[in-house]
Amino acid sequence: MMHDPHFGTSLRRDPSQPGGLSARIDAQLRERLEEAVDFVCLDALVQCRRAFAQPPPSADNPRDREEFTRSVRTFLERTKAALLPDLGERSRAKVAAAEAAPGDEDARLIGVHVVLARELPDYWQRFETTRAAYTAEQVASGGERRGMLGRLLGRG
Repeated sequence: MMHDPHFGTSLRRDPSQPGGLSARIDAQLRERLEEAVDFVCLDALVQCRRAFAQPPPSADNPRDREEFTRSVRTFLERTKAALLPDLGERSRAKVAAAEAAPGDEDARLIGVHVVLARELPDYWQRFETTRAAYTAEQVASGGERRGMLGRLLGRG
């Protein structure tokens, strides 16, 4: 049997992908979460800047990158806090293991959300609810809580 290289099938995979099904699911979830969180935080930052007549964020600006990184951590922590109360003991143990995993803080936070997405059937609906509330709060507050003088001088 010959395989047509133009015929896609789920049985084929990139050799760099993890081997087991569970690992591949986790890798896909991690990738989707990273994309979704990047979108949420960038969208909130852009909307906030627009609401306060400030220039849009720039990838070349270290302060903008730092603000974006802080917003990613804040959003992930806030979403985690909103979801944890509804977990059973078994799921909480999985979250605790993800929090204790090796790696930097950002990788661990995303790992926690991979667990949450696998454990909660309505994870993405709840993610969306948290996203809407987070974005509205950021726009209403001006993103970072700045003093009047900082806003007047344009120091975000």
